[in-house]
Amino acid sequence: MDADSILGAIFSFENYGELLVLVQNSIWAGAVLGLLGGLVGTFVMKRDLAFAVHGISELSFAGAAFALLIGADIVFGSLIGSVTAALLLGLMGVRARDKNSIIGVIMPFGLGLGILFLSLYEGRAANKFGLLTGQIVSVDTVQLQALAGTAVVVMVALVAIWRPLNFASVDPELAEARGVPVRTLAIVFMVLLGVSVALSIQVVGALLVLALLITPAAAALRVTSSPVAVVLLSVAFAMTATVGGILLALGGRIPISPYVTTLSFLIYVVCRVVGSVRARKGINGRVLAGTA
Repeated sequence: MDADSILGAIFSFENYGELLVLVQNSIWAGAVLGLLGGLVGTFVMKRDLAFAVHGISELSFAGAAFALLIGADIVFGSLIGSVTAALLLGLMGVRARDKNSIIGVIMPFGLGLGILFLSLYEGRAANKFGLLTGQIVSVDTVQLQALAGTAVVVMVALVAIWRPLNFASVDPELAEARGVPVRTLAIVFMVLLGVSVALSIQVVGALLVLALLITPAAAALRVTSSPVAVVLLSVAFAMTATVGGILLALGGRIPISPYVTTLSFLIYVVCRVVGSVRARKGINGRVLAGTA
């Protein structure tokens, strides 16, 4: 395969206008998931749960693969797997060391189960591949309404516990001493994270879900320390990567996930460079002020 063929597969905008009309539901779904991922991702970073997201996604993949095998709803199977993993982590992983070891056990177990179920599935290969790489371009109105409704429930619940969860995330010992139900909040957030992972898998697949729930928030934290600005930038970056990835994917013949993850990565690289430049200037400023 030569360079022209590769570029043609990645960027080929023939009949783009006609395709754009057909995927309006997908674009809305991407915007909703970008909003959800940006909000949840800020707490994922604050609570140092990046590794947990990957562990939850593996069991979510297993649930979706089992649903595909038995002919059940894939999203429902994905939700069952995600919430099960989230509850296990929330209930059993009290200390960081315990949590990491449990995640290390869940990840290969979930991936192994998923591969087993996909091996037994005799249907279309595209359905198998979609669980790993995402397949949002086929979202219909009913699926969009269900996705949006679930995302709204998660976001409302997150807003309801926002202040105590933020306190418990920043200083759990002090929060517990002040009477904040730290353990209960941790379990509730893990469930919300599990649901978010299951929904995000529809866009980027089980293997690349970190691009929605980690990278945008990590990028935002590189350029600002303001809690409000971090949330706003995280949401903006996640929505840009998701919607932008969908729009770019329409012009190619490859799955959507490489576009979403590449945009998300480029945003992070730019934010890291900007953050480094600002930090360097700030250090120089303090040095000059001290010598003056």
